Amino acid sequence: MARFDNPRPLCPRPGAATLLYLAAAAFASNAQGQWQPPGALSGVRYVGSKVCASCHTAESSVQPGTPMAQTLSPIAECEVLQSHRRLTGQLGRYAYQIVTEGGDATYIVTDGNQTVSQKLVWAVGRGRGGQSYLYTRHGVFYEARVSYFRQVGNLDLTLGHPQAEPAGLEEATGRPLTDSDVLKCFNCHSTGAEGESGLQLAHRTPGITCEKCHGPGAEHVAAMQSGKTQSLRIFNPGHMKVDDQVYNFCGSCHRNAFDVANNKASGIMTIRFEPYRLVLSRCFDGRDPRIACTACHNSHDQMAQSPSFYDAKCLDCHAGPRRPASAGKVTGAQCPVAAENCVTCHMPKLELPGDHFKFADHDIRIVKPGEPFPG
Repeated sequence: MARFDNPRPLCPRPGAATLLYLAAAAFASNAQGQWQPPGALSGVRYVGSKVCASCHTAESSVQPGTPMAQTLSPIAECEVLQSHRRLTGQLGRYAYQIVTEGGDATYIVTDGNQTVSQKLVWAVGRGRGGQSYLYTRHGVFYEARVSYFRQVGNLDLTLGHPQAEPAGLEEATGRPLTDSDVLKCFNCHSTGAEGESGLQLAHRTPGITCEKCHGPGAEHVAAMQSGKTQSLRIFNPGHMKVDDQVYNFCGSCHRNAFDVANNKASGIMTIRFEPYRLVLSRCFDGRDPRIACTACHNSHDQMAQSPSFYDAKCLDCHAGPRRPASAGKVTGAQCPVAAENCVTCHMPKLELPGDHFKFADHDIRIVKPGEPFPG
């Protein structure tokens, strides 16, 4: 994995050269710029989460209920569609429906004269904010032009699809995914989707399970059973250098500078690229574990929603009116305003246009009223 000589390469704002440098650095172990756990492409066997759970009971008791674990599901197991048996939407002259009966969901698009129907095969996303859908046609994966949005309670335009009215019914139904799109999609939303020969959907497990982050477990299980614990033969992301964790590990799916450059994203459209935004923060230091993703988020558990939960994380670096600057390892500037609910001011939640959902901006900063979004 790439290492970085400059621990704070994006302070305070990235120039074009810096952006391209980080994009190259984040371009990890395959052509998608995606990180792969050790052994994932070398024939090491996956054992499945049930085997992991036999020893790691605390983690396995909660991880299956997390958004990461439920980020991909076959249609028959999709809770959103099972609880919303008929979803509708209207975009220009095209009317959309998703009708769910039993374990099947039929995607119906009409222009008033002609109608197209497709069986949906995969639901992408848990539905906390929204959920997108895939179908196949002539052996090609397509992304439906409409998605479910919880805030709307119905269907609306899938983020990333052109807002201009499609030229015809086929275009209005969805967009075909390239092999690269499909590999990226299943790599980030399932476990074990990529092997030495490329995409291997027959062997994938929907959602992010233990071995997506820790690597295939067969060698680890064998080592533990044999008592040869001097080498556990498993990967622990918590032991990564901070810059590697943010740029290459979490950033490979939650988006890093590679994705920003590749997608030509800018402005408010980058707010959902949390690792990229975090690196923009003036307090980011690639050597300091207090600014790592895992400092605030435990991927084995539900994400904390209360702003007060993160106060201790902020005050680990920054002092405040109720905590003197001389307190232990405090290294950041004091906040003269408050010592609680820090993220409500310094990591504001902003709505991404078209996504009907507010994301916490991970560019930690002093937010000034009326200032333009710092892209």
